[in-house]
Amino acid sequence: MSNPTQIFEEGVQEEKGENARLSAFVGAIAVGDLVKTTLGPKGMDKILQSASTGEIMVTNDGATILKSIALDNAAAKVLVNISKVQDDEVGDGTTSVCVLAAELLREAEKLVDQKIHPQTIIEGFRLASQAAQKALEKSAVDHGKDPKAFREDLLSIARTTLSSKVLSQDKEHFATLAVDAVLRLKGSTNLNNIQIIKKAGGKLRDSYLDEGFILDKRIGTNHPKRLENAKILVANTAMDTDKVKIFGARVRVEGTSKLAELEKAEKEKMKAKVEKIKAHGINCFVNRQLIYNYPEQLFAEAGIMSIEHADFDGIERLALVTGAEIASTFDHPELVKLGRCDLIEEVIIGEDMLVKFSGCAAGEACTIVLRGATEQLLDEAERSLHDALAVLSQTVVETRTVLGGGCSEMLMSKAVDSVAQNTAGKKAIAVESFAKALRQLPTILADNAGYDSSELVAKLRSAMYSGMSTVGLDLYTPGGAIADMRELGVIESYKLKRAVVSSASEAAEMLLRCDNIIRARPRARDRH
Repeated sequence: MSNPTQIFEEGVQEEKGENARLSAFVGAIAVGDLVKTTLGPKGMDKILQSASTGEIMVTNDGATILKSIALDNAAAKVLVNISKVQDDEVGDGTTSVCVLAAELLREAEKLVDQKIHPQTIIEGFRLASQAAQKALEKSAVDHGKDPKAFREDLLSIARTTLSSKVLSQDKEHFATLAVDAVLRLKGSTNLNNIQIIKKAGGKLRDSYLDEGFILDKRIGTNHPKRLENAKILVANTAMDTDKVKIFGARVRVEGTSKLAELEKAEKEKMKAKVEKIKAHGINCFVNRQLIYNYPEQLFAEAGIMSIEHADFDGIERLALVTGAEIASTFDHPELVKLGRCDLIEEVIIGEDMLVKFSGCAAGEACTIVLRGATEQLLDEAERSLHDALAVLSQTVVETRTVLGGGCSEMLMSKAVDSVAQNTAGKKAIAVESFAKALRQLPTILADNAGYDSSELVAKLRSAMYSGMSTVGLDLYTPGGAIADMRELGVIESYKLKRAVVSSASEAAEMLLRCDNIIRARPRARDRH
């Protein structure tokens, strides 16, 4: 007999109070533990294998790992979302934000066990988060006005970001690549102007920055292979009328002569279209769709270079870079915006021929060509480089920087501790817990390197309390050591650190508020 007070439909599950909270804590902590081994310069990678296609991905990018795993726990999904937002907003720090949120919830779980009400914990966390962010802002340094010092800052940020990634062996090389590419953007955060081309073969060190735009296509047969002062028409139009296509109909004709007439009419139509295109006064025609033999021949006769089937991403970017607009009708040449560049030529990268556009109208454009041994390595190199480019482009706008290597976290935890001493009641315990969670980040950095984290973090803490505000963990010294982070050049973007602290504390607060999880059953399929 069913329960007389049952209000939910069958198949709906409900978890209440303690159970719901426990489920939230356990889910979040599990996600934190999953990614925390990837944190820092000595972090490890994860191999992700798709169950359906068997495709393999090797990565240590927090957002990529979490995006690729199907999770069922509600709290775990919240952490996945904050890592995604961090990725979209700043581009890096995705692992840090998950780990910090998980550590905050780990501390909160202990407090709930001590019978402290979640709302009290939330109030404490709020106070602590504000104090931490204030301390972080106070410690930030701004070299935005001094181009030379600022470039050094950018290089240090790039090195710091890359040191925890697959590119850490050649971080000098890639840091310079990334900084040069971002400075070409002249303050824009639109990374579309920086194109990344991956070509397997060679080693990572062979990667280089090419000033210009490279399109992974071939120039048409019998066309000029090199073109100076190019006027480019970028189009998305059908150039394949050697086939009779009248709404997929079958055409019956009395004899082959009639068929020849039909073909001739089609050819005339095509010729008229090519004439219209020629009327734009161009010497290069790039099309999104295929260009068949006949129109290709006509272009060759007119001395116009044609490139067919430029992939969608490629053509959008090409239009942006050369200052063209994508055209699909050609009746009004005066309204079409043509693209310009100084030189178009074929180049060879590895074993492939590609088309290179140099001296483009948008001077910001450039292409980074990545080389490497395997597809997986190239994919991970691209993700690492993307993180560095994203952080750098944000730093060009928000020029303040803070110190890495656990220094900022320790500084914030010191500020939060001093707030705890001046807070009355149970809230103080929650504030202290927040400081403890912040100290977990340097601890994890040391653990991942295989060093004695308790000793190192204790040393770091006492150095910080004795007034040395720029010390952090030097993980490259055998056994680990405490060193001045500014001298070592371990610098991070202020915006990144601020986003990590604010997102993690907001996510932890949100999950702490929950005392009920209701799982609705899936909608039944109608079976007719």
